[in-house]
Amino acid sequence: MPLSYASSASSPWPPDGPGQRHGPGPDGYVPAVRSPYGGGGPGIPGIPGTPGDTGSVVPLVRWADGVVREAYVPPLVARVTHGSLADLPFENAAADPERRVLSRRTADGGWHDVTARGFAAEVRALAKGLIAEGLAPGDRIAVLARTRYEWTLLDFAAWAAGLVTVPVYPTSSLFQIRWILHDSGAAALVTETAGQAAALGPERDRLPGLRHLWVLDHGHLDRLAELGEASVPDQETDVRRGVLGPGTPATLVYTSGTTGRPKGCVLTHGNFLAEVDNAIELLHPVFRGEDGRGEQGGGGAARSEADEPSTLLFLPLSHVFGRMVAVACVRAGVRLGHAPSLAAPDLLADLASFRPTFLLAIPYMLEKIHHTARARSERGGRAAVFDRAAAVARRWGEAVEARRHGTGPGPSRSLRAARACYDPLVYRRLRAALGGRLRHVICGGSPLGRPLAAFFTGAGLEIYEGYGLTETTGAATVTPPHRPRLGTVGWPLPGTGVRIAADGEVLLAGGQVFRGYWDPDAGGVVPATRDGWFATGDIGRLDDEGYLTITGRKKEILITAGGKNVAPAPLENWLRAHPLISQCLVLGDGRPYVAALITLDPEGITHWCRMNGRHPVPPELLAHDPALTAVLQRAVDEANRLVSRPESIRRFTVLPTDFTQSAGHLTPTLKLRRQAVLRDFAHEVEALYGS
Repeated sequence: MPLSYASSASSPWPPDGPGQRHGPGPDGYVPAVRSPYGGGGPGIPGIPGTPGDTGSVVPLVRWADGVVREAYVPPLVARVTHGSLADLPFENAAADPERRVLSRRTADGGWHDVTARGFAAEVRALAKGLIAEGLAPGDRIAVLARTRYEWTLLDFAAWAAGLVTVPVYPTSSLFQIRWILHDSGAAALVTETAGQAAALGPERDRLPGLRHLWVLDHGHLDRLAELGEASVPDQETDVRRGVLGPGTPATLVYTSGTTGRPKGCVLTHGNFLAEVDNAIELLHPVFRGEDGRGEQGGGGAARSEADEPSTLLFLPLSHVFGRMVAVACVRAGVRLGHAPSLAAPDLLADLASFRPTFLLAIPYMLEKIHHTARARSERGGRAAVFDRAAAVARRWGEAVEARRHGTGPGPSRSLRAARACYDPLVYRRLRAALGGRLRHVICGGSPLGRPLAAFFTGAGLEIYEGYGLTETTGAATVTPPHRPRLGTVGWPLPGTGVRIAADGEVLLAGGQVFRGYWDPDAGGVVPATRDGWFATGDIGRLDDEGYLTITGRKKEILITAGGKNVAPAPLENWLRAHPLISQCLVLGDGRPYVAALITLDPEGITHWCRMNGRHPVPPELLAHDPALTAVLQRAVDEANRLVSRPESIRRFTVLPTDFTQSAGHLTPTLKLRRQAVLRDFAHEVEALYGS
């Protein structure tokens, strides 16, 4: 059954057009408050408040009742009206056939470069193989694999064959896999291992539409490519690509299901192009390796390999964040590598050999990097040095932020000297562990937190924090270059609008917002927007410059017995950043006070035992240790400083086990399934509110 759209009564957005007034006064769109640039640092064309400002990127805001209720940034790139993602490899090959656009891991640990010409040839051959196997335009092909070269190859080959890809998390349960395959009506499935394919054997009778099953580790893609080259003419892929357009579905991505069964989000080729085209233009220091003045490294000379932008993708391609950046790299001709293992030794080895200039990360990973660096310093007897360096880095990050917003003079002479002193001792070592060339980090998934963002800025890594959902093809907001507002998730991505509803819910609109959820019973896609605005379920606020801050989830707001509304996310994020804490769940809905369930981080606990002269023991044996409880109480006290007394955590308990995906407590993107946790630890919850 081909994918189709149900009719939508949504009106064009923005309804009155950016900058058009509803009448005089604060309810119309007006330019956001603009702070003068405080001098120093390179200019960014198009970014307000910096040298070389063209005024082309200025958030427009709409006020109501004395607060900003809406922010909109005009697009930097005209919306694509024809063509699709399937064209990108072939356009790259025509423009610069010898440019290396991907690098493939070799058996000896090195990297084999893939040119634009070579990648286009592989895409065409595999697309012809899929056609030879009888897959028709609009058919769904599911991919169950870790992040590896073949994933990106399959994506573009499927699109060149007119197919729709359906990503499946490798960590999904058999029930979840069967549900996604059944609901999407997948005609083909590609697994990474033979074990994954074998596990689905008993389920095949329940999936009558699944006609093909291929395994990456068995070399099935090579066989498909050989079959296609031998039996299908090149013109067939040209014809299939020719009928695709921006409105054609490209992928069916299932949400991780924090509150129930996953739902399929249909994202079009136009959704991806609207997202990545504006992201590439806005974040050109990242994607083009420019120095901030629109010039390549080396003063505008031809770009060398040392200046070439590149990234090593290790986040799951099953998640829209990883897919979006993979597409952006192909679109921008940025060298892309894949790292399938998140185990620290494997990932560090891949980073050292690939040497990326930018990375995608989630806050959890940046927290781990910080904690690991601190633990290594402590083992070497340099904990005090690291702590002083970290304090200097945070002060540097905050001073740079103030200068860029015109609220401060920037780093003082003494702060510059201190940072120069600690750079070879701490910061350079941290950057070296990440490959040595890293300059930028795009971070999303959950709030990073102001202290950690300032630390990495001071350590020499520019952090671009963003916010988005599967339904928005990834980022809907992002930190603009050289205009950080630490602790926020940035401005609307160009071409995007952010609206704050009366109850604080964040609404989003723009070219990257999907058209709706897949419903096979309805014969297509059911629209999920109201007048073009998608209700995210997140609670947030906009400041007078258009920066968005996310404060929690609408469904997760706790209302205590005393009637106090409590957003658990700020407390949870703060505590989760502690080196001894793995996960935290704040509770108190209908209860007399706020409490918390805390789990322990195994690596952090092992290090704590070593530094306190104890024999390493499993974390579950320390759940009631008085010394550890005292450390955690200090962490809770620090977190409570973020909120008022009625919102503060009065009691907590340390669980003897961690929250895991396999137990159903975490989604594949490490978000808490709150109801599952509360159900499985009901006894511990009741004990928190006992006498």
